[in-house]
Amino acid sequence: MKPPKTVFVCQDCGSQSPKWLGRCSDCGAWNSFVEERAQEAAAQASAVSSHRYALAGASSQARPYAEIEIERMLRLSTGIGEFDRVLGGGVVPGSLVLLGGEPGIGKSTLLLQAAANVARTIGPVLYSSGEESEHQIKSRGERLAVGSAPLYLLAETCLERILEEIARIRPALVIVDSVQTIFSLKFQSAPGSIGQVREAATQLLFTAKGQNIPTFLVGHVTKDGTLAGPKALEHVVDTVLYFEGERHHSHRVVRAVKNRFGAISELGVFEMTSTGLRAVPNPSQMFLAERPTNAPGSAVLCSVEGSRPILVEVQALVGTSTYGTARRMASGIDQQRLSLLLAVLEKRAGLNLAGDDVFVNVAGGITVDEPASDLGVVAAIASSVRNRPISAATAMFGEVGLAGEIRGIGQSALRIKEAAQMGFGRCVVPEANIEPGSGCGDCDIVGVRTVGEALDALLA
Repeated sequence: MKPPKTVFVCQDCGSQSPKWLGRCSDCGAWNSFVEERAQEAAAQASAVSSHRYALAGASSQARPYAEIEIERMLRLSTGIGEFDRVLGGGVVPGSLVLLGGEPGIGKSTLLLQAAANVARTIGPVLYSSGEESEHQIKSRGERLAVGSAPLYLLAETCLERILEEIARIRPALVIVDSVQTIFSLKFQSAPGSIGQVREAATQLLFTAKGQNIPTFLVGHVTKDGTLAGPKALEHVVDTVLYFEGERHHSHRVVRAVKNRFGAISELGVFEMTSTGLRAVPNPSQMFLAERPTNAPGSAVLCSVEGSRPILVEVQALVGTSTYGTARRMASGIDQQRLSLLLAVLEKRAGLNLAGDDVFVNVAGGITVDEPASDLGVVAAIASSVRNRPISAATAMFGEVGLAGEIRGIGQSALRIKEAAQMGFGRCVVPEANIEPGSGCGDCDIVGVRTVGEALDALLA
C-alpha cells in the first residue's frame, strides 16, 4: 500500500510545495511551511453526486432566472435589533457569517443571546464550542436568562462530528465557536493551520448552502487586528463582522466589512451589562451624555456609519512641548490624517503648532475614519490653541483639503437631521452641501468654503 502523499503548506499565504522550504517564494515568510496530508486520488475521483459534502438539495440543471422563487429566503430575526441592522435586516437562510474580535470582547455572549432568541421563536439551535465545555456555556446562559429554549450545546472540535450533529438535529441556526479550534480527520496538521481552517470553512459552507441553515463562525484575530487564518476564509463566507470596543468602556460596536445581503460599514452599538449585551437604539445620546459645556478643545462631529448618523465628541489638547520634540497622539482617528490636518492649520490658517504637543481623542472609544471628521478635528485643535470654547449648540462636518478648502460630503441631510433631533441649533457644513430647503426645523445651517471661514464661524 502506498503511503499517503504529503505536501508542505505556507501558514501565511497558503502556498503549497512538494518539499519543505525555509522561505516561502510567494509571500516571503520564513519557517512558515507545515507538512499536511494531501487528499487521496480516489476521493478526488469520486462522483460529485455521491460525495459526502456535496450540496444537498442543489439543482443539477440550470434554471431560468424568472423561475427562481425567493419567498423561502426571507430573513430570520435574531431578536436583537442592532444585530439585525448590521446583518442587513436579519439572517439570510443558508448564509455563512464570520464574527471576529479581540479576546473577551463579548463574541460568545452576543451569539448565545441571539441563539436563545432564535431557539424560542423559530426552532432548535446548535451551539458548538471548541473552547468551552457545556457547563461553562450553560453558566453563561444562566446569567443571560436563556431559560428552557430548545438550544443544543456541543463541546466538540472534530469537524465530521459537528456535521453529523447538524444532520441529526436539523437546527434552524448553527454557531461554531471558533473556526480556529476545528480540525478535520482528513488532515494531520494542528487545528488553526491554513489547511484545517480552509477545510472547516468550506465544509460548513457546503452544509449551510445545501441544507439552507444559517451558520455563524467565530474567528480569532491577530495582534494587528486582522482575522487569523487564510485570506480565503473571508472570501468563502457571505458576511464578515468585526466586534470592536475598548476594554475599559462599557459599549461595544459590531461593524460589517463585507455583506453579500446588505450594506457594508453598517454599525450596531451595544452596552455590556451584568446580564449580557444590551442594544443601544440612540448611540448619539450615549456618546454625548458626559460632554462638557464651554470647554475649549471640544467639538461635536456629525458622523455616518453605514446608514446610521451618529454624533460624537472630538476632544483636543494642545500644550507647549517640554522636551523639544513635539508629540502628536491620536485616539479614534488616523494618526497620519492628524499630521495632515496639522500641516493645513499651520499653512492655511496661520496657527503655529510646530513646538506644541497635540493630543486628539474621540470620546467614548469609538473610531471614526471618514473624511467628514476633518472639520471636527480642525475645530477642536483650533479651539484648544486659542482657548476659546465652541458653542455647545453647534455641530459640524466636512472634509478638509490640502489647499485649505472645505469639501462637500455625502448624506449631509441625514447628518443635519440627526443634529436637529439631538437639540443642536446650528450646523457648520461645507457650502457645497447647502441646498434649497436643506434646513431642518430650528437648526441654522452655516456654509463655509475654507478653513479660515470655518474657524471664524465656530470661534467668533
